[in-house]
Amino acid sequence: MKDKHLRSIAKSISWRIIGTIITSALVFLFTRQWAMSLTVGAMEFVVKSLAFYVHERVWFTIGWGRSDIESLS
Repeated sequence: MKDKHLRSIAKSISWRIIGTIITSALVFLFTRQWAMSLTVGAMEFVVKSLAFYVHERVWFTIGWGRSDIESLS
């Protein structure tokens, strides 16, 4: 069973949206500055999306803990 690159990209984006909302909210709670919250959120979204994608693709090459046998439902 293989994950395609597009699936990894979709997973990266969906997870980063959740993480960015949380990060932006925390920055706002500490600073009460919308501009800073949105700037940090935007920067975090880009950097961590790329990092997650690379992380996902590296793990894709590692066979440890994988099984090619699909479970019966």
